[in-house]
Amino acid sequence: MSVFNTAFNAVFDLLFFPFRTLHPWFGMIFISFLTGLLMLFIFRRTSDQAGIRRAKDRIKAHLLELRLFKDNMGVTWRAQGAILRANARYIGYSFRPLLVMIVPLVLILVQMNFWFAYKALEIGEAAILKVQLAENANPLQINAVLEAPPSLAVETPPLRLEQEREIDWRIRGQSPGQANLVVRVGGQDFAKTVSVTGKPLSRISPRRVRRSFFDQLFYPSEKPLPTSLPVRSIEVTYPFKKLNFLGLRLHWLVAYFILSIVFGFALKKPFKVEI
Repeated sequence: MSVFNTAFNAVFDLLFFPFRTLHPWFGMIFISFLTGLLMLFIFRRTSDQAGIRRAKDRIKAHLLELRLFKDNMGVTWRAQGAILRANARYIGYSFRPLLVMIVPLVLILVQMNFWFAYKALEIGEAAILKVQLAENANPLQINAVLEAPPSLAVETPPLRLEQEREIDWRIRGQSPGQANLVVRVGGQDFAKTVSVTGKPLSRISPRRVRRSFFDQLFYPSEKPLPTSLPVRSIEVTYPFKKLNFLGLRLHWLVAYFILSIVFGFALKKPFKVEI
């Protein structure tokens, strides 16, 4: 999983490289355009295009039948039943490509979350560093130390939360750049990257997690923590980022799905894809 994450991270680093100094909307439009193309390709290759075309033609024909014979109840009921059956066939034809799309779409969404969901800390802005311990570790008994580079300041002693099995510190950005905090727990060191005043579009990793399939799937940006160690995750509470559009502050997921759907429908005729 680590090898796959490293390769997939590199792909998105390459895709977004030209847009890192531009407004995030440019990167969002670009990746939505590519997603629209990818979904059209998958849909065309995995769906029964002839069957979808027939189902859509039957729906149109029976809708016309409803208009022409709206005064004949028998014809109206038969046409409505035929429309329902054609819709069921249409959904059946679309189900397989939608299942195939889920895998690449989940991987894309996971990556995009780190590019569009979080903002780097500003100089002078505070955040909380959270160390989540393993089930058999007691935060009241374990020795924990946080070491910070000059670009970051540690402002509080460790706050130990016994029920949550958590140890917290407040940190603050001092100078721009990406730096590594070092967490020493039980005599073992763990590093966590922290970003301060990054570029308009940059990868922000809020959490480093232990080595497990689902943890690595949803938090692929940093190498996993070994499972034999007493730490489950190390997290930085970055502020959330929104996309501004005509005075509205949109969540990136809303913008992404709207743009991807728009591009998909705009390109379906040039690429001759029945949806």
